[in-house]
Amino acid sequence: MFHHISVLLQETIEGLRIKEDGIYVDCTLGGGGHSSEILKRLTTGHLYCFDQDQKAIDAAHIRLSKISNRYTIIHSNFENIKSELNQRGVYKVDGIVFDLGVSSPQFDDGERGFSYNYDAKLDMRMNQEQKLSAYEVVNTYSYQDLVKILYKYSDEKFAKQIARAIERHREIQPIETTFELVEIVKEAIPAPARRKGGHPAKRTFQALRIAVNDELNVFDRALHDSLDLINLNGRIAVITFHSLEDKICKYTFNEVTKQPDVPKGIPIIPDNLKSKFQKITRKPIVAADEELEMNHRSHSAKLRIVERIYEDEKERN
Repeated sequence: MFHHISVLLQETIEGLRIKEDGIYVDCTLGGGGHSSEILKRLTTGHLYCFDQDQKAIDAAHIRLSKISNRYTIIHSNFENIKSELNQRGVYKVDGIVFDLGVSSPQFDDGERGFSYNYDAKLDMRMNQEQKLSAYEVVNTYSYQDLVKILYKYSDEKFAKQIARAIERHREIQPIETTFELVEIVKEAIPAPARRKGGHPAKRTFQALRIAVNDELNVFDRALHDSLDLINLNGRIAVITFHSLEDKICKYTFNEVTKQPDVPKGIPIIPDNLKSKFQKITRKPIVAADEELEMNHRSHSAKLRIVERIYEDEKERN
């Protein structure tokens, strides 16, 4: 059973300010938590959902079909949001939600290789049809590339030691499983450091997952396309789970909401110089104590929302 507890669900739904006749997009369908709540609020509107995982799609379809038929599930990476919607005659939407990171069922399915708590073949592909997996990264990437991945995507301070250990072991035989990799990471990290701050392989697994799925670049491109797609008064809600995702979201939202530099003495800013978006969340929304107690995966979650407040004639057409 594909069961996933959506983080910051109520805050996200309220933040989207859903209209019953609106067009909405859930870029991360997963278990269908956000999609279900959006769908319940639509009477003549429509919901488009993206997911790469066929298991998630099958389970969500059962869940959503019990609510209404006003939805379309798109089996694709959300980086294709603009092209996939355009193919369906959709060029503008009223709300978009991103719930980033790996869903609980993907973590909990030992065979998927996302978790250091289950012994499985190194995989970590969100899209099972994708060729690149964690196995190829660990066994074929250069020492320099491994160091870069570990530093860049998880700020692993023992990146060089871990990369060297991986290099030594794979010269003897390929590193096949998650537990093999866990032992190699433990061996590379000094004992005092292993006893601090959670599982010693946590950062390595996070970095590999991001690299395998190209998560940050995909999100960056999709977020910019979403800004183009959103209607006047439409909103984009983004839930991030680590600092790199949040940094991309924060920077992008800052860029599109900042006031332009205009010459002194202009009493009114011309429409074409006004910011097209405004922040609905000045600071990110985080989980309340009650949610933190119920769902430990909500601890690192941050929700940011922007709204389009201006569009020029070109964008309307």
